[in-house]
Amino acid sequence: MTFLDMLGAAERQNQSLLCVGLDPDPAKFPAGLKGDASKIYDFCAAIVEATADAVIAFKPQIAYFAAHRAEDQLEKLMRHMKAVAPQVPVILDAKRGDIGSTAEQYAIEAFERYGADAVTLSPFMGWDSVQPYLKYEGKGAFLLCRTSNPGGDDLQNQRLASVDGQPRVYEHIAKLAQGPWNLNGQLGLVVGATYPAEIERVRELAPTLPLLIPGVGAQGGDAVATIRAGHRAQDGATTGPVIVNSSRAVLYASGGADFAAAARAEALRTREVLNAAKA
Repeated sequence: MTFLDMLGAAERQNQSLLCVGLDPDPAKFPAGLKGDASKIYDFCAAIVEATADAVIAFKPQIAYFAAHRAEDQLEKLMRHMKAVAPQVPVILDAKRGDIGSTAEQYAIEAFERYGADAVTLSPFMGWDSVQPYLKYEGKGAFLLCRTSNPGGDDLQNQRLASVDGQPRVYEHIAKLAQGPWNLNGQLGLVVGATYPAEIERVRELAPTLPLLIPGVGAQGGDAVATIRAGHRAQDGATTGPVIVNSSRAVLYASGGADFAAAARAEALRTREVLNAAKA
């Protein structure tokens, strides 16, 4: 199955638009694990097992593993996710962006070393920095478009005087991703939940691309506004997929021994909020 096939199947099977972001910070771990970087796998595996039937995707953030020399734990976690939740695609949140020859190595890292189904990328260096990832048939690549951080305005919201119509940078990225760059239907876009008007604009420009939307939960994004701005369906079938990410609100729903059960409860609650917004 391609990434898009997996995404659609997971949405239908789990009745979910929720992605759980795996951003393990040992300082925030529950009692018994707190402060112990060797327990990153144990913590994340428990979260995965508790939420596997409630999500459309998982999104491990590579920096949270690499900072603690836990890449081996990430490899183990990726294998575990494929074993316990084979129906759920995994998006490696790496935000890579480099020249083509280096991008080839990053693509090997994402798709061969870690076995991810999709990866996040920065499109700042242009088409040849994206192309190596698309050589992996059936894999997905999400381009940073209109991110949830305030500093996104510095570049993404500026107009391009040399492009017809003088679109904003994020609008230009959306057009490229929907059009000439999306040779094999593998591209998606990252659009922050903190900017619902921009989500709607991106959806206008890229009506069928999957949108990975961080910023719901701890970052303050409105889940209902997010779904209404980005999700599209016709005759009950999704035509414009959305993947709404929540990390801290799910991971750290409890600081006690019941952390996995609390994570599940929060995931189920968020799933219901997102589904209700589709109506």
